[in-house]
Amino acid sequence: MDTKQIIHQLAIAIYTVNRHAKTAPDNRHLYALKKMSLDKLIRTGNAEKVGLHFVDNPKFSKQHSTTLVCCSGFLFHTIPEKDDFKTLPHLGHQDQTSRNPQERMSLKTARELLSNYLDLPLETEIKVKKIIPQKSMHQKKNAQSFRSSYLDG
Repeated sequence: MDTKQIIHQLAIAIYTVNRHAKTAPDNRHLYALKKMSLDKLIRTGNAEKVGLHFVDNPKFSKQHSTTLVCCSGFLFHTIPEKDDFKTLPHLGHQDQTSRNPQERMSLKTARELLSNYLDLPLETEIKVKKIIPQKSMHQKKNAQSFRSSYLDG
């Protein structure tokens, strides 16, 4: 596989991870994988920062911007760095008609591909037991003495 095809596969993997991160309950790992991959692609010259965009749905009604990154025909948004505001043009609001190519890749394959690219060990999901706190004696007494009606008892 030549370099151009490898970069295209990495872009599809980032697209897949990003798409899944938007709906995942705990998306921190996926967004971190996306950011590290894009940063490395930018450093190696295989992706480029195009400009800044306003965020469509700002948190707490505070307008802020994201950095638009282009890689192999795909467009991604990342958190801007300080220098981005000095060096990149501000493109205003996002163009809603512009869409990424519709590509398919399994999330497992995408994570493996990006982890290999970044030389990271592939993280396995660890299930954490939910700890249920024990009720104190005071709470137990109050729970027993509480009646929802005069028929309880």
